[in-house]
Amino acid sequence: MVPLRWCLLWLLLPLSSRTQKLPTRDEELFQMQIRDKAFFHDSSVIPDGAEISSYLFRDTPKRYFFMVEEDNTPLSVTVTPCDAPLEWKLSLQELPEETSGEGSGDPEPLEQQKQQIINEEGTELFSYKGNDVEYFISSSSPSGLYQLELLSTEKDTHFKVYATTTPESDQPYPELPYDPRVDVTSLGRTTVTLAWKPSPTASLLKQPIQYCVVINKEHNFKSLCAVEAKLSADDAFMMAPKPGLDFSPFDFAHFGFPSDNLGKERSFLTKPSPKLGRHVYSRPKVDIQKICIGNKNVFTVSDLKPDTQYYFDVFVANSNSNMSTAYVGTFARTKEEAKQKTVELKDGKVTDVFVKRKGAKFLRFAPVSSHQKVTLFIHSCLDALQIQVRRDGKLLLSQNVEGIRQFQLRGKPKAKYLIRLKGNKKGASMLKILATTRPSKQAFPSLPEDTRIKAFDKLRTCSSATVAWLGTQERNKFCIYKKEVDENYNEDQKRREQNQCLGPDTRKKSEKVLCKYFHSQNLQKAVTTETIKGLQPGKSYLLDVYVIGHGGHSVKYQSKVVKTRKFC
Repeated sequence: MVPLRWCLLWLLLPLSSRTQKLPTRDEELFQMQIRDKAFFHDSSVIPDGAEISSYLFRDTPKRYFFMVEEDNTPLSVTVTPCDAPLEWKLSLQELPEETSGEGSGDPEPLEQQKQQIINEEGTELFSYKGNDVEYFISSSSPSGLYQLELLSTEKDTHFKVYATTTPESDQPYPELPYDPRVDVTSLGRTTVTLAWKPSPTASLLKQPIQYCVVINKEHNFKSLCAVEAKLSADDAFMMAPKPGLDFSPFDFAHFGFPSDNLGKERSFLTKPSPKLGRHVYSRPKVDIQKICIGNKNVFTVSDLKPDTQYYFDVFVANSNSNMSTAYVGTFARTKEEAKQKTVELKDGKVTDVFVKRKGAKFLRFAPVSSHQKVTLFIHSCLDALQIQVRRDGKLLLSQNVEGIRQFQLRGKPKAKYLIRLKGNKKGASMLKILATTRPSKQAFPSLPEDTRIKAFDKLRTCSSATVAWLGTQERNKFCIYKKEVDENYNEDQKRREQNQCLGPDTRKKSEKVLCKYFHSQNLQKAVTTETIKGLQPGKSYLLDVYVIGHGGHSVKYQSKVVKTRKFC
């Protein structure tokens, strides 16, 4: 009599050059075989009760086999597509009955039995086409040789297969609750809060699980395997073996599958041998994020973009088997940014504007009369900010502004101008802005490129300090102020003093040193010095210089801290 397993062995002989025992759950060596991944090397046998990962080339079918030895055996087969739809079917081929040659008890020639199995068309039990995780379940299956055939017509891809004859006791995939939907419980401009019902695997079966949340802008995912395929940024992900080349269905670390040894084999991945694959495909980085959060079933996703649609998926993974099940994903669009009120600018009038950190402000300028040009005066009081100007929707200007800037824009009859101011990441921005169609004298004073105050250390005394600053070719009024500060006066305090839009009118009269007019047609000689007297020995003073323009608007130079000598 020929055991059934010999029939299957002869059928698989072209796939493997060495003999091996088929792993069934009735064999005592099953657990040892599962632990020994090399046992299934170069094999198309599906082991009972273990998930395998494998690879498909486009338009190249692959077949797997497993055997059920007894009638009325429960059977469950699960196929998980990873990054492409699959076509697969499960069929049953009855094994040839055991017969004796001429009553001698000798078996029929094995080659004849193998040919008989191959030639006979099996009975198709189930077929499926798509990218869902699909199952075949039967509570009572006949004995025989089962064949699983898979095909990918879209692209090269990989997949997972799990088959078992003890589905009731195995339960490797975490169970979903009666309502497997993911709900959006809170929606904001940059945040979305998700909630879902807990898996019975944790609450009833007391098995260790963890939830993983996946966020992306493209679509929902039907398996964690598909997510990992998208996340794999390594070019080696698509480095697959040539058809016909023997490889282990367990050892797919080289092809981008999760593996504990992946980091150790990085050197192998960086310089792949040309013999190992057709060629390597470079995958673009995908805007997708996976966050595993333990056993919590509520999670808030933050740092999202306003008015953007996102897709959210939740997967529950068994910490022991590392196998997962997908909840029914959802999607949501974050709320729009609060609509900004547009500030109307009046011709020739200075307007103060405050812009929040990373915020934006919109200004509108609509000249009453026809005009040939528009002049914009902008005085950025603190940090730099970005300005954009559109005329009737057409972009005229886009650049960063720091200090005082003047822009000339070409006019157009009945044109309207929309100005967008965007704050930076460091902090809030303040500015003064003036738009006019009739510029005469500058509304703001002109400034040199360098607005620092220079202190002369050698000229310091116990009661005075000598400083200098640059001027311009335009005759302006300069006023200098002093204020005593503590010795531990730091940069943060100094930065708060740097608001260039605060004029002399905000200072105490006792802090004023003097005012004077100054200019020079020769910029190299446009330097003025001043000695501040009446200071106390060993004290620190904050010095400020204001330049005041013809329109009465002032600009402050960069503040300077000086310290008088303690002993003279």
